[in-house]
Amino acid sequence: MPASSDFPLSDAELVFLRELVRSGTRFLVVGVGAAVLQGADAVTQDLDLWFPSLGDPAIAKAARAAGGVFAARTNPPMVAGEGLDRIDVVAHCQGLKSFNAEYAKAIELRVADFAIKILPLERVIASKRAAGRPKDKAVLELLRAALVARRASPKR
Repeated sequence: MPASSDFPLSDAELVFLRELVRSGTRFLVVGVGAAVLQGADAVTQDLDLWFPSLGDPAIAKAARAAGGVFAARTNPPMVAGEGLDRIDVVAHCQGLKSFNAEYAKAIELRVADFAIKILPLERVIASKRAAGRPKDKAVLELLRAALVARRASPKR
């Protein structure tokens, strides 16, 4: 598993994530960001976070602690503020099971002084395949190659 430095986070993003973890708020890093954290040689502009409920007040509290705001009623919902512009809030992931089912099989990754849960590469691929958007289709081969490489490398 690569270090979290493979996907550098801003100070505000670290505060936001740390506050979510500290409050016990469940979330998953999904999408290409999760794939990069597992060694995929990809580039992404955002950090997709999937929450089981956008009504959790701890999300807004974490955003405030990071100097931002959480706008749950916008479409799409968003976290805004300096250093928080890469965070995309995900309410549903196509092609996946329920949040609880995916969370139960998530990978734990150490970031700074806390740990976050990320969607396994196989499940990122399933979600991208189901979404079927051109940008998702474009990254599928790269994600499959990363999965093959990951399976071929000795366990760390």
